[in-house]
Amino acid sequence: MKSIRVTGTGYLCSQLSAICGILFLVMASTATAAAQVTAVPPYTVSVFATSVPHVYFQPDSIAVWNGRVFVGYGNNAKPDGSSGFSTIVEYGMDGTVLHKMKVRGHNDGLKVDPKTNLLWAMQNEDARPNLLIIDPRNWSSKKYTFAKPAHGGGYDDMAFIGDDVYISASNPSNNPNTKQAIVKATLNGDRVDVTPVLLGDANATDITTGDPIQLNLQDPDSMTHDPEGDLVLDSQADAELIFVHHPGSADQSVFHLALTSGGNSTQIDDTVLAHSSQGLILVSDRDGETIYSIQAPFFGPSEAYSAGPTFVGRLDTHTGVLTPVVTGMVSPHGMTFIGQ
Repeated sequence: MKSIRVTGTGYLCSQLSAICGILFLVMASTATAAAQVTAVPPYTVSVFATSVPHVYFQPDSIAVWNGRVFVGYGNNAKPDGSSGFSTIVEYGMDGTVLHKMKVRGHNDGLKVDPKTNLLWAMQNEDARPNLLIIDPRNWSSKKYTFAKPAHGGGYDDMAFIGDDVYISASNPSNNPNTKQAIVKATLNGDRVDVTPVLLGDANATDITTGDPIQLNLQDPDSMTHDPEGDLVLDSQADAELIFVHHPGSADQSVFHLALTSGGNSTQIDDTVLAHSSQGLILVSDRDGETIYSIQAPFFGPSEAYSAGPTFVGRLDTHTGVLTPVVTGMVSPHGMTFIGQ
């Protein structure tokens, strides 16, 4: 993985000293932040890529396809869709920029449909959501819109299981949240039709105690699935993960896991599960303007890792305890696991 370097700026700085002064300050700040990021042995951490000031910044969601890495940069666009553009950047596995594309709105969810090899990019998680489906082979795209969300907010992340696509219903406007927290999506012309899969006040079983619990999901956010085909939803502000077994079926069941670190309740963003004993984790430090690579000699089967407030931790899915493995980040968000 590449390290941070500042090269080839002499002539430019001799012509545009004021602009370059700002550039050097921003890059020096990023380098300082990177120097404070520390891995707990046997884990190691290195820089995969960094933001480019005033071009693309605030890295978040990460997707992987065909030996390529795609990162959604928010660029300070408004999450309610009122203004701004995001940038989706394609990298080679060595961190080299291969392509970039501007997208209207605030990109949050970014996933590859394994059946079609198309890249799904979700914009505006707070209101006025839209979906852009991109062919990463030629960067052609088509935009899809949604009817006004019944829960009052937007849509955030996606998970593909078999022939079905599930989307988290973010930023609900009601407390308690009696509307959908997860929906199943179907493309219909240039629209995305959705049907409820999980309501925000659904009944669940607490994983640590086995007791019944009624949910009140106030912040459905990132979502993935485990090898058994269960949906794994992060309700971020609630500091909890929700597991949905057999989603959308007649025998659907729901499980709740409260999250802690150091004995205190903790919020997380993305969660990934290792699907290979050899590989690496990419994580975007949004406000640190850096994407990091985390490696280890061995990853356990389906071992879970989550982005905590300022660290990446290994998650015990039986107890909800998050143990830091890389610390010193500013604001980790998007994650993906790449098997080798």
